[in-house]
Amino acid sequence: MSGYCAIAPGHPFHGPYHEQEHGFPTADERVLFERLMLEINQAGLSWLVVLRKRAAFNAAFHDFDVDAVAAMGPEDVERLMQDAGIVRNRLKIEAAIHNARVIQALRASHGGFAAWIAAHHPLTKAEWVKLFRRTFRFTGGEIVGEFLMSIGYLPLAHADDCPVDHTLATLGQPWRKAAAGGFAY
Repeated sequence: MSGYCAIAPGHPFHGPYHEQEHGFPTADERVLFERLMLEINQAGLSWLVVLRKRAAFNAAFHDFDVDAVAAMGPEDVERLMQDAGIVRNRLKIEAAIHNARVIQALRASHGGFAAWIAAHHPLTKAEWVKLFRRTFRFTGGEIVGEFLMSIGYLPLAHADDCPVDHTLATLGQPWRKAAAGGFAY
């Protein structure tokens, strides 16, 4: 991901994401859900396309309120298929609704999405991918890897010489804690 650290600074979309979000730990359900859904929607596209459409995604998916998205039905899917502001891919839209319902179930089984992730940590990327594929829709290797890097559960979100990486080193990213304990990614 070091290439991102080289191009993001100063860019109107990449810059703020790179400097304020990418790799930063979070337990906020809405943020986790948004990040997963943005990564899913990025599949086959550039990250810049997704960042440019981010406001439209938030509007279309109720600011990624899990309960509101979980309540969406077939008529909402059809409406969203007409929304030029988002990625109009039926499988991705249906994955958002399905995945919101999964997150609701994770509240009962684990205390929430963040607790579910924490309960399985640490895992290798391959193990994470298997877990996500069993649990969520539209979660392949790149999607899962980027999602987990974006929330601090896998390494390499930033280059070692990136100033943001120096900030992140002070925030207790889960991958750093596991690595310090001897876990090998």
